[in-house]
Amino acid sequence: AQTLRCRLCIAARERRGFAGRATMPVPLSYAIFDGPSSDPPLVFLHGLFGSKSNFSSLAKKLVLKTGRKVLTVDARNHGDSSHSPIMTYEAMSADIHLFLNQLHLNRCVLIGHSMGGKTAMVFTLQWPELVERLVCVDISPRQTKDISGFQNFIAAMKAMDIPRGIPRSTARRMAEEQLRPTIQEPTILYFLLTNLVNAEDQFVWRVNLDAISQHLNDLMSFPDFQTSYLGPTLFLGGSKSGYIR
Repeated sequence: AQTLRCRLCIAARERRGFAGRATMPVPLSYAIFDGPSSDPPLVFLHGLFGSKSNFSSLAKKLVLKTGRKVLTVDARNHGDSSHSPIMTYEAMSADIHLFLNQLHLNRCVLIGHSMGGKTAMVFTLQWPELVERLVCVDISPRQTKDISGFQNFIAAMKAMDIPRGIPRSTARRMAEEQLRPTIQEPTILYFLLTNLVNAEDQFVWRVNLDAISQHLNDLMSFPDFQTSYLGPTLFLGGSKSGYIR
């Protein structure tokens, strides 16, 4: 992959009535990996069912390599961030805007993977002056056609039944056994299991499955804009990726 001066411009059409579903931005949980440089920090946005911890090892290495501060952020309805019934890219972009304002950051390098990449693109199109550079990993501003796999994941996770008061190791094994008939790929299964947490002696999913399920079509699509971002942009993907086209 190489850095592109990319004119990220999406043809305009009606914005699918988003104004009628407007929501207040929610506070986001984040981790800071401090560096000595005064250059704009790197801000990482994770993908669907992910969390800020996905980037912890990479963040530490980038601090050493670049000297820049690195921030990893939990999206709404993910990780330790607040839950909301609204799960659109416009809403998640507004969350990032609030996040940067709260930390008094007037510029950043925005790096997003999958869902986080689409959030990063939407944010950059809305507030280009706040983005020094944009990096989108394994995603492009297009419709993801097949959502049946995600629907199956969510259905299996919602159907999980684990009794109260059991050790974490037992709960994880039971969850794995219940999910495996639907989610047979080990890497995906173990990735989803990172969201299993103990809340008041009951193992539950920390992701907001209801909100994700209701907005799955929004998450698989991309909003339409008439604006452009002319800053340095890198689209990074594997040679067999179905998400970079």
